[in-house]
Amino acid sequence: LFCHDRKIQGTVFPNPSFDPMMDAQMIGGALQGFECDKDVLIDILTQRCNAQRMMIAQTYAGLYGRDLLEFLKEKLDGHFKDVIVGLMYSPPAYDAHELWHAMKGAGTEENCLIDILASRTTSDICQLKEAYTMQYGNSLDQDIYSETSGHFRDGLINLVQVLREEGYTDPGIAMQDAMALWEACQRRTGEHKNMLQMILCNKSHQQLFMGNRFIFVFITCSCLSTV
Repeated sequence: LFCHDRKIQGTVFPNPSFDPMMDAQMIGGALQGFECDKDVLIDILTQRCNAQRMMIAQTYAGLYGRDLLEFLKEKLDGHFKDVIVGLMYSPPAYDAHELWHAMKGAGTEENCLIDILASRTTSDICQLKEAYTMQYGNSLDQDIYSETSGHFRDGLINLVQVLREEGYTDPGIAMQDAMALWEACQRRTGEHKNMLQMILCNKSHQQLFMGNRFIFVFITCSCLSTV
């Protein structure tokens, strides 16, 4: 993941002594009987990176003939279940899972939709859309269209159409975009919402960060001019 011009690294690194067969066997033993050994699940699954956890699930299926993720859903409960089950999804599958539940039932968890769709790269969104269709048999675009409305829906639909530029930065264009956003928001004619959507949903995250600096300058100058 990238935040502006800084790379963000996860805190769970690949385990150098990883053995998927041993891990799968230990998890199999921990899940036997009426109660499971939660300490074993914690010690293994929180100390393996996502790719290693996926390998454990594959090995477990080969050993015991059942899906580890589904069996964990049956055996666990409460917040512990939420954490352990969440660890067993790939990143795209987990995003799809969260988006589905955000739109399922009465009401929509709009913050969840924003947190995921506004922060993912074009490649991430392509993968989560595929995972969403595979897991739930629905089109993410269609579900968003039916569960949201107005400019909020327009913005989300724009994001899932994967039109955002990737990695491109141009100080001149950033200045133009910042000026256009600033003037549109000052006038508030209604067109400013379309302008916000066009720029914020389509420009690369790096470009937006650069433009944000120019907007800060405009705000500062505007405040100084009123003093």
